[in-house]
Amino acid sequence: MSIPANLKYTKDHEWVSLEGDIATVGITHFAQKELGDIVYVEVETLDQTLDKDEVFGTVEAVKTVSDLFLPLSGEIIAFNDALESTPESVNADPYGDGWMIKIKISNPSEIEELLSGEAYKELIGA
Repeated sequence: MSIPANLKYTKDHEWVSLEGDIATVGITHFAQKELGDIVYVEVETLDQTLDKDEVFGTVEAVKTVSDLFLPLSGEIIAFNDALESTPESVNADPYGDGWMIKIKISNPSEIEELLSGEAYKELIGA
């Protein structure tokens, strides 16, 4: 199972890539595997400022719908529009083409609360 060491992770199985004050967010390989075939990704919070742990969207798989939780407080500045026509990218490439949103971080101190790759491996028992 792929858990890139250069990313940060949440207990809700999301990954975070940091570049300055911009964070790119998606769900982990573990999460997409648990969900199964993803058929729809919905994010209706574009251009909104939300607090950490607020729901920013949902991911729908064949068997279930799961909420997506914001890993860091900030403004959602981008949504991966390609997921509207190819939601299966989340399954095929969760850390690349399957990214979901970009956030302009408003509270950088929250980054310290994210998990390292090693800590995330422990969380999922990998």
